[in-house]
Amino acid sequence: MDSSVLLQIILFLASAVIIVPLSKWLGLGAVLGFLIAGVVIGPWGLRLVTEPENILHLSELGVVLLLFIIGLELQTDRLWALRRPIFLYGGVQVLGTGALLALGGLILGLSWKVAVIVGIVLSFSSTAFALQMLAERKQLTTHYGRTSFAILLFQDLAAIPLLAIVPLLGDDGLGSDFSYAVIAKAVVVIALLIVGGRYLLRPMLRRIAAAASNEIFTATALLIVVGTAYLMQLIGLSMALGAFLAGVLLADSEYRHELEADIEPFKGLLLGLFFIGIGMSVDLGLVAQKPLVIAGLTIGLLAVKSIALLGVGRLAGHDRSAAVNMALVISQGGEFAFVVFGVAAGAGVMDKALVDMLVVVVSLSMALTPLTVLLNDRLFRVVDKEKPQREFDPIDAQDNRVIIAGFGRVGQIVGRLLTVRKIPYTTLESNWEQVDFVRRFGSKVYFGDATRLEVLRAAGAERAEMLVLAIGNIETSMKVAELVRKNFPHLKIYARSRNRLHTFRLMDLGITHVFRETFASSLVLAEDALRGLGVPQRFIRQTIAKFRRHDEELLRRQHLIHHDEEKLIATAKEAAKQLEELFEEDVKVEQQRVA
Repeated sequence: MDSSVLLQIILFLASAVIIVPLSKWLGLGAVLGFLIAGVVIGPWGLRLVTEPENILHLSELGVVLLLFIIGLELQTDRLWALRRPIFLYGGVQVLGTGALLALGGLILGLSWKVAVIVGIVLSFSSTAFALQMLAERKQLTTHYGRTSFAILLFQDLAAIPLLAIVPLLGDDGLGSDFSYAVIAKAVVVIALLIVGGRYLLRPMLRRIAAAASNEIFTATALLIVVGTAYLMQLIGLSMALGAFLAGVLLADSEYRHELEADIEPFKGLLLGLFFIGIGMSVDLGLVAQKPLVIAGLTIGLLAVKSIALLGVGRLAGHDRSAAVNMALVISQGGEFAFVVFGVAAGAGVMDKALVDMLVVVVSLSMALTPLTVLLNDRLFRVVDKEKPQREFDPIDAQDNRVIIAGFGRVGQIVGRLLTVRKIPYTTLESNWEQVDFVRRFGSKVYFGDATRLEVLRAAGAERAEMLVLAIGNIETSMKVAELVRKNFPHLKIYARSRNRLHTFRLMDLGITHVFRETFASSLVLAEDALRGLGVPQRFIRQTIAKFRRHDEELLRRQHLIHHDEEKLIATAKEAAKQLEELFEEDVKVEQQRVA
């Protein structure tokens, strides 16, 4: 290997190792640390690296891997469930923000073509930046985190027609053929991905997994991601979008968690390299020449996007604090701007001086985003401080018959009943504050994450008979259920479910012992309420028993069609009418008996 390449690798690693921990210690976050590291070693800092473009091309793989992992988390039913926020909130954000920014461009003297391109492109946010920040702050699964993701996903989807349209606006007329060719190729490649993902990738993964070689499985995972990204790049589209589609196609695969675990280390390193490359590419010379213009444009971009996103957040039903959080986290410009502005310059739509200035504005908006979020946290305390973590407890209960995952309200009651019957069990709880709290009352519970295979093994899952899945968070519950189903198929799972959708997802895994957490207590409450209203006891028993049978039968019927929302709604309406008729018939029979 060339010594200069080795030296550059050493520089990147050293700058990250020194600056990123310091940035996190100061409360600035890892993303800003990587940006600062890039500025320090880049052409406008110590000049240790003078060609940031080469680094950015390589580091784009970090964004690609990030989108693949996100796709793995989105099973088709979840993606279908997100269709409204994706197209409604994403569409409103891009069109609304784009219109405001385009209007600003017209006021500043841009032609209508250039103003429209600049407005739409700057309305896009940085998927890599925003998702990394949300993940760092453990807010990706919050309500506003999911809305943010939906908006970012719409932006990635909107990239396809935008890349095709921009050359059409040029004066040389080469856009028409290019545009139709790109769209046609996109349709063909996406169709091939869907077919290949279903009929080729999954059988291939099964064969690779059967070889029991972790190294080959990791190589296969990387081949799938990079190969899909390359296909998309060949037709002039976003590599990240291709990786995302590949992830979605494999989201229902039994190897989803292995793929995620294998890709994660590469994603983290390359994403860090991407942020370093962004820091290196900031043209501080241009900033020094036109400081007021650059500052005004950057602040204007952040302000306009934040205001527009605040409105979208309120439209999505978020409270003020959540809407502010979303507005700040995705208020920056996106890495997609570098690509589209380059295409626009090549097509003669935009001049190079304007493109250079906008690239600096986008880069600075990325750098300022962590600072604005930090300032919001410190001054207004909109977000709770991150809670400290600690090491998992060593587990010494290998021969217990039962494992309880989750020791909240449900898990504690199950544990107390097992205790009085002298049945040994091991309890895992991932919230250390809950662990400390219940220990004060004499409960034996281990601090451990049941979504981790090594923790389940340490808890004796190979020898246990039963897993009581009492975790309240739906996604965490599903992760544990899938992990246990795959690695410990002998374990009988008795699962708590939060709602009907959660119940259906557990039933999809073949879990038959599913208990809706409010169903039984609601029936007891209704029984007591009917008694308080003077209804005879025999009628109460009949009513409760008949309602239970009817609802459980409905649950089984709806499980078969729960992916089809229209059929689900129709079935619910039909069942409600049948239940009403059923009880009306009982009333007639009773009236005839009395008569």
